[in-house]
Formats: sequence, C-alpha cells, structure tokens
Amino acid sequence: MLTLASKLKRDDGVRGPRASNPASDSTRRVSVRDKLLVKGERDLYLHILRFTVCTCKVNFPDPNKLHYFQLTVTPDEGYYQGGKFQFETEVPDAYNMVPPKVKCLTRIWHPNITETGEICLSLLREHSIDGTGWAPTRTLKDVVWGLNSLFTDLLNFDDPLNIEAAEHHLRDK
Repeated sequence: MLTLASKLKRDDGVRGPRASNPASDSTRRVSVRDKLLVKGERDLYLHILRFTVCTCKVNFPDPNKLHYFQLTVTPDEGYYQGGKFQFETEVPDAYNMVPPKVKCLTRIWHPNITETGEICLSLLREHSIDGTGWAPTRTLKDVVWGLNSLFTDLLNFDDPLNIEAAEHHLRDK
C-alpha cells in the first residue's frame, strides 16, 4: 500500500537532498493533517488488528488520499449480527482540531443512524454537552471504536437520532 510517508521518502530519493533544491521546499509542504494521518494510519491498522479484527475492515480507495477511507463494520453480536455496514470517513484539513466527517453508506434501521446516513455519536461532535465530544487528543482509532460500538454497547434507544427506529424497537424487539 502506498502511504504518504513512503511517497515522501520516494520523492526525496528522486529529487535528492532538500538542501540542494530550495524550490522543492514550497512544493513539498505537508499539512499537519497529513502528518497526523501518516502516524494515525499505522495506529489504526494496529488497533484493528489487535482489537476488532473480526468486525472492522479499513479500505483506502485511493492510497494517495489518506484523508479519505471507508470502514466496513460486521457486528458479531447483538441485533445487527451478520450485517455488513459501510461508512465513509473524510478527515478535514483542520484535523485534529475538528472531528472527521463520517457518513453511513449502508441503508440501515438504527436509532443512532438516519436513513440518509447521518450518525449520532458524541465523539464525532465538535461540541458535546456530555463532555465526550471530539477533542484534539482523540484519534481515528477512537472513531473506529465508536462506529463499531454503535452496534453493541453504544446502541442508544433513550436519546435517538432516528426516533421511529427507537420507537419500533421499544414496541417490538
């Protein structure tokens, strides 16, 4: 897999040392987001391999865009056991000061996910009343953990985004 780190290393080898070509500095500027994503990508893979290997899979449709990836969650317990749910994650330029934008691509009847793919997960909110919202100390592995947990421990019927789905569950489990 081509990553930003390997691309930068390869570009250094092609261009030679940076000191010999000062013009290359302006074209080689890497955003803070991309630097964090290079480190975060490795941590994300380790997290998935160590903790949620059976239930989550990350896919980078374009290996040159670390700020865009897809996550597939396949719950192995609970109401959604055996389902396969795909999420699209885009990391904005202001990351890690703002949370990634996540959308559910799979149509699902879930109290915390609307039929259009909006997700109610406090760690994806910039400002959260309960204090569990996004903070610069959070990482992409927290996002993966949160999305995976929407199908088990964070399934919330008391404060739903999709009220009809929550009421349906309460009427007929």
